[in-house]
Amino acid sequence: MKTKVHIIILSVILFSITEMKAQEKELLPFEEYLNLVGNKNLGYASQKYNVSMAEAAIQTANMFPDPQMEMETTNNGVHQNMGYVYGASVGWTLELGGKRKARVNLARNQSELSKIQLQDFFRNLRADASLGYIEALKSKALLEVQQNSYNSMQQLAKSDSLRYRLGTISSVASKQSKLEAASLLNEVYQAESAEQQALTSLSVFLGDSSMTDRDVAGDFNAFNRDFNRDDLILQALNERADLLAARQNTEVAKSQINLEKANRVIDLGISAGAERHTEATNEIAPSPTVNAVKMGISIPLKFSNRRNAGLKIAEMAHSQAEVEYKQIEQVIRAEVMQAYQQYTATQKQLRQFHNGMLSEAQTILEGIIYSYKRGESSILEVLNAQRTYNNIRKEYYQALADNAAALIELERKAGIWDIHF
Repeated sequence: MKTKVHIIILSVILFSITEMKAQEKELLPFEEYLNLVGNKNLGYASQKYNVSMAEAAIQTANMFPDPQMEMETTNNGVHQNMGYVYGASVGWTLELGGKRKARVNLARNQSELSKIQLQDFFRNLRADASLGYIEALKSKALLEVQQNSYNSMQQLAKSDSLRYRLGTISSVASKQSKLEAASLLNEVYQAESAEQQALTSLSVFLGDSSMTDRDVAGDFNAFNRDFNRDDLILQALNERADLLAARQNTEVAKSQINLEKANRVIDLGISAGAERHTEATNEIAPSPTVNAVKMGISIPLKFSNRRNAGLKIAEMAHSQAEVEYKQIEQVIRAEVMQAYQQYTATQKQLRQFHNGMLSEAQTILEGIIYSYKRGESSILEVLNAQRTYNNIRKEYYQALADNAAALIELERKAGIWDIHF
């Protein structure tokens, strides 16, 4: 009998442990998360095809014109015994003016542009994915704040229920703490929903729904950097992928001009062939079998060169690309300045919290709860102190998240990346 009891107890313990492990979420560290984003994000995978297609276009541009083969036959009058003529010829277009070289240069510049654009896409993808991770961390921290507040108020409500039975407090005070606990429980449910939504949004960056059973973790205090504003601007002008893409776009426009100029040069058509005239046996003009070789050259009359619209369009596109490059350069300067100012502001806000706001609010709350339990304070004072402490903690985590987001945006705008936590 004792053995059966022991087996039942052991089974219950093992079942409880298994259930607890099943409820535990797998931790997804930030570095692993970013690696998964780079490997699994569908948008990034789609953008990679642009590079592959651009590289294939280089091979296409490097091809010579295909030759042309022509075959013909002529009936000179079978009933009059005039015989037949059979002929075959091969023609080929000889491109002049460096057209093939101009095509290859254009394709190579376009391929390089697609690679830089892919880098810029990943720069923004990495920053957006990091902001999503920060949002999930913030939602998790706010949920913990709400849970702690609810647990604290629930304990106070239970204590007030006992004190009411003992007659040390009124029924109103006991009901007030119980209602406040119920209200805080609703806020816990809302915070849980916000956390789940933040985690679900990360699945978009990962290309699947694996975040439903995974959790995030990290230290918000790891987002502190010292920067020089002028160095950041210089770094951005040298490293920002979108500016490099704008610069490369001017090279693409130059290549297009060179191709348009090359296309204005005439091409020569070269042909070579052979003919066989069969024997003619008529009495009027008999002739033996004759084999003939023929060669020819064709020169197009390019009246279209009198209209150079294609060249003018290419030149205007190049001028437009240069203006866009200067405009993007100005935008980058402004973006870095704004991001630097935002990051500086969030750093100042954090210093306010680190100077004692949190500890003072907690001390005040603990003091009022102690006084309330001794009958020296009212329940309203406790609730006001609890709300103040909760709001300050929420503002603190919001400031931490804002600071982390500001650093990510600053590094995005500056074209650097050293986010690790």
